[in-house]
Amino acid sequence: MRGRSAKAKYHHGDLRAALVDTAVALIAERGLHGFSLAEASRRLGVTVAAPYRHFVDRDELLAAVATRAAERLGAALSAGLESTVPAPPEERVVAGAAAYVRFAAEERPLFETLFSAGLDKHRYPELEAISERAGEPLIAVARELSGSDEEAETLLLAVITASHGTAALLLDGFFGRPTNDPAVIATAVAHATSVSRAVLAGRSALNGG
Repeated sequence: MRGRSAKAKYHHGDLRAALVDTAVALIAERGLHGFSLAEASRRLGVTVAAPYRHFVDRDELLAAVATRAAERLGAALSAGLESTVPAPPEERVVAGAAAYVRFAAEERPLFETLFSAGLDKHRYPELEAISERAGEPLIAVARELSGSDEEAETLLLAVITASHGTAALLLDGFFGRPTNDPAVIATAVAHATSVSRAVLAGRSALNGG
């Protein structure tokens, strides 16, 4: 009865969203390599063929998860920047770096899918477009500190490099375990903000100054 009930529920167009939700849950439990469409189908009580009405393969479902991740990362960066208004642009950049690391810690399945699933974003136009938009809040602040779009992009790349490296180290246990412990996250965030301030202080060197 339970399986038939689930099939009835998802017959009317909910299955696509339910598959994305279930993929996130499975990745949280088992990691990217432990996720399969077959297991997602079993969790939802539908046939193993049912997901293929919405996704041509596993990668396409992962691309949908990554698209959700990019949307939420963009929202997290925007919220981090807005929380510091009307602080100077340097402090808003630092707040963006902190938000990036917190997102990695708090939304690990989404973060790992976005950056570690091995997806070719060029194959998925929606994912590519939303991924590019996710960084727009930070690039806008970087422009306030730079003399040109090229300099702003160079500065943003340096800050994101520092933030992403910190996030990767956090998820690998470098700052302590469990990686979702508030104290461990706070240590990683403090590191990201310190490195971002150092990048900002020496930003002239990024452009050969």
